[in-house]
Amino acid sequence: MSFDPETVALYDAKAADYELVQSDDSHAPLEAFIEALPKGGTALDLGCGPANAAARMQERGLVVTAIDPSQKMAALAKRKFGVKVTVGSFDDVTGFAEYDGIWASFSLLHAPRADMPRYLDAIHRALKPRGIFYIGMKTGTGTKRDSLGRLYTYYTETELHDLLTSAGFTILNIRKGAGAGLDGVVAPWITMDAHA
Repeated sequence: MSFDPETVALYDAKAADYELVQSDDSHAPLEAFIEALPKGGTALDLGCGPANAAARMQERGLVVTAIDPSQKMAALAKRKFGVKVTVGSFDDVTGFAEYDGIWASFSLLHAPRADMPRYLDAIHRALKPRGIFYIGMKTGTGTKRDSLGRLYTYYTETELHDLLTSAGFTILNIRKGAGAGLDGVVAPWITMDAHA
């Protein structure tokens, strides 16, 4: 199982009042991702949560597949945005050259470290040639639970860079910053845009 049950249970419990805490420029990476894809292209929102990003992609004319392990988040996405979310895991990325873009915004940080290489390989296979991959992660070292009980796996910039290049990605852009999440704790983060 690619999602920790305690983490999924927390997202189920918090779905009703879940709000993504975003910085003022939080929409810029998503808009850049959408702009980089062909008009009417295909996108996967992997670990979509309440599907804010998937909804914006749909508004902009993309054909979107959304996956999240939380049944309550999937229900919220349908109720709030009309987005159909498949309840599933990182293991459900099994296609070949299926997507123009894959958006994994602070979702793969819940994946076990040992499984990350195979998930990135599967994401690379699922992208069309030169398809765009966006990943957001918290930076640091080790694996630990936050105050809410969510399990996080942390990576340094070098580790994440090496994982992506080993999976066959070419990194296009790196952003770094810090912000508070659902637990209210300010933590450093990194995002990378890459193409297959």
